[in-house]
Amino acid sequence: MLTASELESTAYRKVTWRLLPFLMMCYVVAYLDRVNIGFARLQMLDDLGFSETVYGLGAGMFFIGYFLFEVPSNLILHRVGARLWVGRIMITWGLVSALFMFTTTPAMFYALRFLLGVAEAGFFPGIILYLTYWYPAEWRVRMIALFMTAVPIAGVIGSPLSGWIMESFAGVAGWAGWQWLFLLEAMPAIVMGVAVMIYLDNGIQSASWLTEEEKALLERRLEADREAVVVHPSLAAVFADRRLWLLCAIYFCYVMGHYGLTFWLPVLIQTAGVEGTIQIGLVTAVPYIVSVVAMLLIGRSADTRRERRWHTALPMIVGAVGLTLSAVAGAHTTAAVACLALAAAGVFSAGPVFWGLPTAFLGGAAAAAGIAAINSVGNLAGFVSPYAVGWLKDLTSSTEAGMYAVSAALVVGALAVLVIPPRLVNR
Repeated sequence: MLTASELESTAYRKVTWRLLPFLMMCYVVAYLDRVNIGFARLQMLDDLGFSETVYGLGAGMFFIGYFLFEVPSNLILHRVGARLWVGRIMITWGLVSALFMFTTTPAMFYALRFLLGVAEAGFFPGIILYLTYWYPAEWRVRMIALFMTAVPIAGVIGSPLSGWIMESFAGVAGWAGWQWLFLLEAMPAIVMGVAVMIYLDNGIQSASWLTEEEKALLERRLEADREAVVVHPSLAAVFADRRLWLLCAIYFCYVMGHYGLTFWLPVLIQTAGVEGTIQIGLVTAVPYIVSVVAMLLIGRSADTRRERRWHTALPMIVGAVGLTLSAVAGAHTTAAVACLALAAAGVFSAGPVFWGLPTAFLGGAAAAAGIAAINSVGNLAGFVSPYAVGWLKDLTSSTEAGMYAVSAALVVGALAVLVIPPRLVNR
């Protein structure tokens, strides 16, 4: 006969092994399709005659579509369930991503990036919401951190893979390497979208692989957790909550640094003196590998200590220091890569702990709307950041000014995190 503690550990172990590897695989696929534009840039700018400003604006257009459709998408997921809606999202974005291979003009590039944002809207906040259907607050940061390690894992896998595709497939069937990149990396999204519709359960009660005793225990843990959640009587009350808009501002600053790093990382590695798409891909994997370890350690520490604020703010500051030092290092390859690894460890580690902040006081439909609002408003920085860095690069012929700008945004965001009352989120 299992004790209550042993039954709880067994139940959460089953949930984690059932859900997290699969969700991580979905996010790896999602992130590859979102940021492979950073590698495609190494060839397509010259092939199509695009400037750095055109590239930066196009990279950022994704987030305009993302912003406009994020909240409606998450509310639909809350209503119809993750199985149907996440599957639809993945199939749609796979189809749009494949169309990038036909890009010929800036207008077409902008339109497809916008449509990709529309297609993918709701995926990330939807999964964050979905995890609240299974895990109470004391487990949540670890699980979000585990899920979000998919981002650096996508970098570890995708960077060498993207470099290899672009070099090995260049000229095959008359297509450029970057065209093959978009086609081949879009196909897994469609396959995974179908798999989601078959495999994923909408919640605890529909999970046939849990016993009735385990279901009852998990539901009791969530019910106890909901007692600490602030009740918002309407969606209008959610959007009138000033804490929500503070979190939007913090996340905007975080995303400035996040996409300042991820969209431009291949270029920064190239600037550091690494040549050849395959070599750039291999070296680009190094900061991502370091960040996987950092994310898991910081996430576990945040949950163990029940502390969220400093576990978010300090990694953001570390990320800013790393980005600034990488700009100073310039063409000194080893120093620059080490600084970028430090930046990646800080930036990627802050993200999962940040998402422990809103989920600590939002629940139900309020969580669906609030998480989506934070993600959509914050991700407008995904438009601003690559465009600003590209514009500054065209203006100064260097990425240094852009890295200083996104580093400053990270520091501002870190200071804003410390404004949040500890009693609200540290549980």
